[in-house]
Amino acid sequence: MSKVIIVGGGKLGYFLAQNLLDRDYKVRLIEKDKMRCSKIANDLDAEIIHGDGTKIEVLASAGAGKADFLVAVTGKDQDNLVAAQLAKKKFLVKKVIARANNPRNLLALRELGADNSVSSTEIITKMIEHEIESAGMQLLTTLNKGQASICSVTIPYGAKVSGMTLKDVVMPESSLIVSILRNDDLIIPKGDTTIEDGDEVIVISENQNQKAILKMFNAIKR
Repeated sequence: MSKVIIVGGGKLGYFLAQNLLDRDYKVRLIEKDKMRCSKIANDLDAEIIHGDGTKIEVLASAGAGKADFLVAVTGKDQDNLVAAQLAKKKFLVKKVIARANNPRNLLALRELGADNSVSSTEIITKMIEHEIESAGMQLLTTLNKGQASICSVTIPYGAKVSGMTLKDVVMPESSLIVSILRNDDLIIPKGDTTIEDGDEVIVISENQNQKAILKMFNAIKR
C-alpha cells in the first residue's frame, strides 16, 4: 500500500485525502489548525497530525522518511515550497507534488523543490496513480485536465523496438512519439528515424494507453 503525506487540511487537502482513501492509499494529513484537525479526523479514516508541515520534526513524526509521496497543498505557496524542499532534500521522498495558489509561482515551485506543481485535486490524484501504475515511465506533464500525459521511457538494452524505424513501430491509438533524446541530443523523429538502446523516448498519449506503451518498449528480444 502506497503511503501519502498531505500537508494542508483545507478544501483541496481534505478532498484529496478523501479521493486517495477511496482508492485504498494510506494517508497521513498534517494541518496547523487544531479545530480543523478535529473536524477532518471525525470525517476521514486517516491519521491527522496537528502541526506545521514546514517543520522537520513534524514531517518526521508523520513518517516522511518512509513516504512514497508528499503533497503540499496549503493556502500559502511559501509553505508549500518549504515542505516540498524538506521532503525532497531531507527525507528523500521520491515524488513531491506542490500546490501553486498563484500560477506565477508554478515554475519556482518546480525549480526549487517539487517534482510537479499543480492545483486540481483530480489531477494530483491521477499523477500519484500514474507513478504507481506506470513504474518505469516518467511523467513530464498532464494534459486535458489529467486525461492525457506527456511521458518519457528509456529503451532498455536488447529491446525489441531497438533498430526499428518509427514507421514500423505500431503505437496504441491516440499515442505519438514526439521526440527522442540520445546522448544529450534532441531528435525530432521522422518515419525513417531508428530507435536505439538507451534512447529516452518522449510520448504523448491518453492515460489508458500508458501500460501498453511501457510494455511494448520494455519487451526484450529473445
